[in-house]
This record gives sequence, C-alpha cells and structure tokens, in this order.
Amino acid sequence: MFREITAAELQEQLEQGVKLNVIDVREQDEWIEGHIKEARLIPLSQFQARAHEVHDVEGDVVFICRSGGRSGRVCEFLSLQGFEVTNVAGGMLAWTGDIVEGE
Repeated sequence: MFREITAAELQEQLEQGVKLNVIDVREQDEWIEGHIKEARLIPLSQFQARAHEVHDVEGDVVFICRSGGRSGRVCEFLSLQGFEVTNVAGGMLAWTGDIVEGE
C-alpha cells in the first residue's frame, strides 16, 4: 500500500525544506483557482499519458487533489507497480497554507 500524510504534515515538511516531489492531479481549472507553490500539475485525465513525468523531479513523490480521492487512486495504481508514493489525506480542502492562483 501507500503512505498517507495530512495537509499539515505536508506543509510542515515543505516549510522545513524537505525535498518533495508534489504532484497535483486536479484538473487545470481547479489548479488555476489555487494550488501549492511547490506543486506541479499532472491532471488525472492526462495521467496515463504523462505518468513518465512523475519522477522528473527529485524527492519523495506526494500526490494531492481536492479531497484525497483522486490522488489516492493514483497512489494505489503506482504502489501496485512497486513505486513508493504518498497521498495527502483531505487534499486541498484540508490545506491551510498559502496558495498560488493562476497557471
């Protein structure tokens, strides 16, 4: 299975400078409304075609979405293939840190 962390734990790790590879799997319109500065976007609808991009950035792979459901499915898929991944429980709904709007 895969690990889960809370949004508060993710925020703490980012503030401490832990090298993380945060991937937001929400869709473009959700991303534009607000996302974590350190995250990058690979929408779930494009994930199969772009899965090769997951490890383009160094650090532990952490997935986030709106509530943790979509990112949890991605984590389940990748963990079954032997990858170590982490899901953010509660997703962006639980995020209390700063967000960036726009692309």
